[in-house]
Amino acid sequence: MKFIAEIDIMPHRELLDPQGKAVVNNMKHLHLSGISDVRIGRHVSMTLEANNEAEARQKVETACQKLLANLIMETYHFTLTQG
Repeated sequence: MKFIAEIDIMPHRELLDPQGKAVVNNMKHLHLSGISDVRIGRHVSMTLEANNEAEARQKVETACQKLLANLIMETYHFTLTQG
């Protein structure tokens, strides 16, 4: 079966996000006010083959934990749909 995983990887809330801070600081140059917090992360789309949803979830978990996310600094969340 084919599955599609949509994975969001974000820095931990407790950590400084220098990219997000730079975006907030430059909003004034675009005449945008009222923006106080921007967090910059990554979005990964993955198509995978698995025998069932449980196997697909395990494959995505392994990919996130061992390759895609730095668990010391980042969290991840994903949705899985049949494709």
